[in-house]
Amino acid sequence: MNTDQIVRTFLEYFEDRGHRRITGSTLLPPPGDSVLFTTSGMHPLTPYLEGRPHPLGRRLTNVQRCLRTTDLDEVGDRTHLTVFEMLGTWSLGDYGGPSSLDWGYGLLTEGLGIDPGLLHVTVFGGDDLTGPDTASLEVWQGRGVPVELTVEDNWWSNGPTGPCGPDSEIFLWTGDTPPESTPTGDERWVEVWNHVMMRYRRLADGSLVPLPQHNVDTGLGVERLASLLQGRTSVFECDVFDPWRRLLPALWQLDEVSLRLVCDHVRSAIVVIGDGVRPASTGRGYVLRRLLRRVLTVLRRDDPSRGLGDLPDELVRHTLDRFRQDEDPDVVRRVLLDEEHRFGRLLERGRQVLARPRFRGPLSEEDLHHLHDTYGLPRDLVLNLRPQ
Repeated sequence: MNTDQIVRTFLEYFEDRGHRRITGSTLLPPPGDSVLFTTSGMHPLTPYLEGRPHPLGRRLTNVQRCLRTTDLDEVGDRTHLTVFEMLGTWSLGDYGGPSSLDWGYGLLTEGLGIDPGLLHVTVFGGDDLTGPDTASLEVWQGRGVPVELTVEDNWWSNGPTGPCGPDSEIFLWTGDTPPESTPTGDERWVEVWNHVMMRYRRLADGSLVPLPQHNVDTGLGVERLASLLQGRTSVFECDVFDPWRRLLPALWQLDEVSLRLVCDHVRSAIVVIGDGVRPASTGRGYVLRRLLRRVLTVLRRDDPSRGLGDLPDELVRHTLDRFRQDEDPDVVRRVLLDEEHRFGRLLERGRQVLARPRFRGPLSEEDLHHLHDTYGLPRDLVLNLRPQ
């Protein structure tokens, strides 16, 4: 299946089971949300997970674009992306975790054709505040799927306080050998789908109180699922990235990890700009600025003549279309080039500052803070200009 077929299969499967399809929001979370960007499909649904009736009912499904910067340093490996699409389902006080897991198993094995023998799951094993998730354990034992019990890895929360609960994660074996070990013991087990049984609210003192309604919140990354189903070795080889892998290697000669980072960060920057964010020194704008500076640092490391002006128009249009955004591609290109020019001026200032006697020796943490606070030179940029 190509990615569009996978998304369609997922949504139709749950529509056949009474779920209403809702429209995904932008990367900008709803007012009052403490995060800068939407990081999961549940963010726009927070009021409904807390008890407000949803106009389309108690069973919902959608595809939502998300941005996560907590994994920024891992981008370049096989599985992590900064901007991605997430498929999700929700039960707002309707069915429980066992039904969600049973349907999830059916979709993966029957709807998407995954060999059940390549699956492994993890389940919450219990702690001092709440017991083990025996209902989920019984579902998987009944299906003959091997289970690993964990504690911290299978407890989901949206922060130190707020909705939370046990979860069960489904993993797919990606090794060349028959499956072995467990998800926490072998990285060849790749997480595919997380089912959260959102039953509690954690208070500021750490205690748990039951939510007014028990919800189920599930999510799985589109690109990661597509790469696994298409037999690819990384998310950057699924069909979504076909235009990038066709055009960029001929344009910029990069090693594989650098190519992945450039593809991810430029693609993410286009989506962030498409949702109305512009580079700035704080907040969302700084996330965008940091993404672009990381790209430019990699591009210019071996060849100062490389720049975003060389980026093919096809990639800008492809990304905006993929994420269903209406922004003018020419506007996106202008934002990219303006930020590149700003970065060039910053590089020149950085070289002049670092040439001063004070900074000619090894740089201390105090030096790095001073360079940032006084001259606006980020740590990444300084270390690139003057490796320790």
